[in-house]
Amino acid sequence: MPDTCIIFNPTAQGERAQAFRKQLASIEGEAVLRPTQGPGDAQGLAARAVEEGFRKVVAAGGDGTVNEVVNGLTRAQGGLETVQLGVLPLGTVNVFAKELGIPREFARAWQVIQEGRNLTIDLPYAEFMGASGPERRHWVQLAGAGLDSRALSLVRWELKKKIGLLAYVWAGFEAMRPPRPKVTFEADGISLVAEAILIGNGRYFGGRWPVLHGADMTDGLMDVAVIPIISWPRLFRAFWYLWRDRFSEDPSATHLQVRSFRLTTTDAVELQLEGDNVGSLPATFGLLPRALRVIVPGG
Repeated sequence: MPDTCIIFNPTAQGERAQAFRKQLASIEGEAVLRPTQGPGDAQGLAARAVEEGFRKVVAAGGDGTVNEVVNGLTRAQGGLETVQLGVLPLGTVNVFAKELGIPREFARAWQVIQEGRNLTIDLPYAEFMGASGPERRHWVQLAGAGLDSRALSLVRWELKKKIGLLAYVWAGFEAMRPPRPKVTFEADGISLVAEAILIGNGRYFGGRWPVLHGADMTDGLMDVAVIPIISWPRLFRAFWYLWRDRFSEDPSATHLQVRSFRLTTTDAVELQLEGDNVGSLPATFGLLPRALRVIVPGG
């Protein structure tokens, strides 16, 4: 029996789903394939894979699929100690795969899973109000509250199928409309009020630019950009810094590295993890240092 279990989203790649299924079929003898049936299903499949003794569990899909698989590994006894996480990037953005240097091309990404090296990274978590009450969920790449979580709630999914990443850009413009809610960041005696909080375990946030330049997935810290006011002039200036790969120098944002912190609000503000809104504030963040084993390029 193969030691690798691939958990895949059958709707990943949109109109290219049929080609994707053919690619998966080509490696069926080398791995056990488990399709998800709906949102949240990948978590249970990942926990089951741990219980069945698989040594490699692969998330095939976007960042949301990766998040569900990771939380399945944490839920199963011994999941973090015995399993390596692999990624086949098949989503719209694939920020985590970009951070790890995993190629988007299917054959090359599969080669990484077969021949790559093990890297043990930090595993952050958030405690927040979910749909049915208090919830704790782990994440690996990015989180946020304020402008970005508001934009995610405005994404038109039919438009996303047609134009991909540009659907998020359009939603971001819509999220700029006032009133914009305020979020309070508290950590180590610091209290800051902002309209956008960007949180990262890695450098990349929501796209192909390294927004959080100082982030290191193995340093035991989360990187946070606190942006007090969002206006069109400030937004265009932020894009200018991003384009020049110098966002950390933007004076309109406060950049911090912390082990834990809390977000609160007097408004209704959603919390996003890995590009999906999962609940609402208040939220408390913490981190398990070097707790998750991932497969990355390199022998």
